[in-house]
Amino acid sequence: MKMSSAFANNFFENIQVDMYSATPKYLQLAYSILSAIEAGKIQKNILLPSLNELSCNLEISRETADKGYKYLQHMGILQAIPGKGHYVATTEIKQEVKICLLINKISDEKKVFYDAFVSSLGMQVPIDFYVYNNDYVLFKKLLSGKADYSHYVIIPHFYDHVAEAESLINTIPKEKLILLDKNISSIKGKHGCIYENFRKDIYGALEKALVPLGKYETLKLVFPEKSYFPEEIIHGFNSFCQQYAFERKVICDVENEEINRREAYITLTEPDMITLIEKVGEQGFKLGEEVGLISYNETPLKKFILDGITTISTDYRQMGVLAAKMISEDYREKVELNFSINLRPSL
Repeated sequence: MKMSSAFANNFFENIQVDMYSATPKYLQLAYSILSAIEAGKIQKNILLPSLNELSCNLEISRETADKGYKYLQHMGILQAIPGKGHYVATTEIKQEVKICLLINKISDEKKVFYDAFVSSLGMQVPIDFYVYNNDYVLFKKLLSGKADYSHYVIIPHFYDHVAEAESLINTIPKEKLILLDKNISSIKGKHGCIYENFRKDIYGALEKALVPLGKYETLKLVFPEKSYFPEEIIHGFNSFCQQYAFERKVICDVENEEINRREAYITLTEPDMITLIEKVGEQGFKLGEEVGLISYNETPLKKFILDGITTISTDYRQMGVLAAKMISEDYREKVELNFSINLRPSL
């Protein structure tokens, strides 16, 4: 077995590692080789480029190249000959599923979703994973030209250009589309959707916290001015406060807010949570007794910060499992996620 220079040139024309993608580079390498084999660009028994050649031509580390080849060895696609290198053992490949995953930001809860999604699908399923940072322009750039996917899985949260983003999403064939976290009424057709009912969820979560909330007179929702969070959260918050006779206030900037005794705060972002904790400490108040705190989205650290931060959170593991199930079992429907509150000493 010998690799010709012509084959080497052709190989690198067909193998790509996208620096914009959040998919690990070794998986991008492996999936790209699988696609090239399936397309007939790489033949059986062909000796592939060395790890050093991969590293030089694709601008990846030698360790990344080795990990990509080992992944394909584990699948039975490649075999290694000591002293020579790696060759294609089989071309019997059929990748019926190839997924474009677009999420709005990296966070602990999104990692829970991603791990459950990948685990439920199986590692052999190619996933191109992109993070667009709530930015429509970047979202559009990442989505453009990506027409060879069997499925598009999207968490659609944007700071601005929301209508344009929804119009762009509407151009995706609905049988290929699965939306996560948010149900968008303007997206027509029979597509998959696994969503939060933001208004009902915050109302129900606060209702489960009525006993510890009873020692506070005023509830304040910290809702950032430039935010991708849906206003249904505000509506649910207002409805709860009206129903149970709490004074209420929606604020956009906790940094300049006066903190008083017998107030409880609901923060949607980690920076606002940290700022509030610092201000409570600076003023000498006791968190969980004089001032209360509820934080959106469960993370491992919130169990331990100041003996525990109360959280309200959707089930991101359930989201990952359900999205994978829609793909593997080939069905599309709208599913409302479970929502829960974890009561801890901060309230």
